[in-house]
Amino acid sequence: MSDDALLQVDGLRKYFPITRGVVIQHTFGHVKAVDGITFDVRPGETLGLVGETGCGKSTTARLLSRHLTPTDGRIEFDGIDFSGVSRATSAELHRNIQMIFQDPFSSLNPRHTVGTIVAAPFRIQRIDPPGGVKAAVQDLLERVGLSPEHYNRFPQEFSGGQRQRISVARAIALRPKLIIADEPVSALDVSIQAQIINLLEDLQNELGLTYVFIAHDLSIVRHISDRVAVMYLGKIVEIGERDEVYERPLHPYTRALLSSVPVPDRKRGAARGASRIRLGGEPPSPVDPPSGCSFHPRCWKAQELCRQVEPLLEVKPGLHRAACHFPELGPAPTPAA
Repeated sequence: MSDDALLQVDGLRKYFPITRGVVIQHTFGHVKAVDGITFDVRPGETLGLVGETGCGKSTTARLLSRHLTPTDGRIEFDGIDFSGVSRATSAELHRNIQMIFQDPFSSLNPRHTVGTIVAAPFRIQRIDPPGGVKAAVQDLLERVGLSPEHYNRFPQEFSGGQRQRISVARAIALRPKLIIADEPVSALDVSIQAQIINLLEDLQNELGLTYVFIAHDLSIVRHISDRVAVMYLGKIVEIGERDEVYERPLHPYTRALLSSVPVPDRKRGAARGASRIRLGGEPPSPVDPPSGCSFHPRCWKAQELCRQVEPLLEVKPGLHRAACHFPELGPAPTPAA
């Protein structure tokens, strides 16, 4: 991992217990939502985290933002280990790590005005901004493309894209160093998605923000990310610079994901359809993941070694890694859209 990283994650795990019983509960298994992931995020960059639904992306987001407590592993932010920190230190971490949630319709309290929602970070952290809270909130609303006059309105008076702008204003209120965006545009229309993505990029350039951007849309991730990490069944199976991952994917699962990206051009779409990799079966259960490589039951390259030994392959140290015993070494089947 990089020595100058803002965020360092090492061996992070989150297991949810499965219990039976009403009065006396017995644990008879665990859902391995996140199972030993390691990565870092450098100051000012955007790390894209992609994968199928249920692969552990959102759980990772909640672990990084401390909405969930890890079962095991280490999360270090700006030189401070999350584990065992004091209450004062924890408050400082929350000030510097903010989150944008997926659903703009449920992440905003309908009983509160926009002014109250965006001002909440100031109130919780007991910060009195210069010029007063109202002026600071109105400045934030204007910064994200809303009118300062929206201060006294309620969330239900706004569209989905406008609500997400309110969420962004709340997230940047305390000038955090890191923002974790958990599929922030997946609930929005395509035309509105581009506006929110452009807003996030503008704010990153203006405020020097660092993003962990979680999404399942590979086209959006390629547009906004500097590096990309691919998750499967609670593990990171590939991580590297954006162009390396998209143009020369090493892991078979990454190649399958990229081959499924829709292409608007009819001729290119036909070529993509002919080369699309269709994975057999369903993703294994995180309650009882396969031995060895977690992808081997669906992989067309799987051999006996894959069933017995969990792979960890360093192809280009620090630049491009893939957890595969038999990585792909050629270019992607067709150019990614």
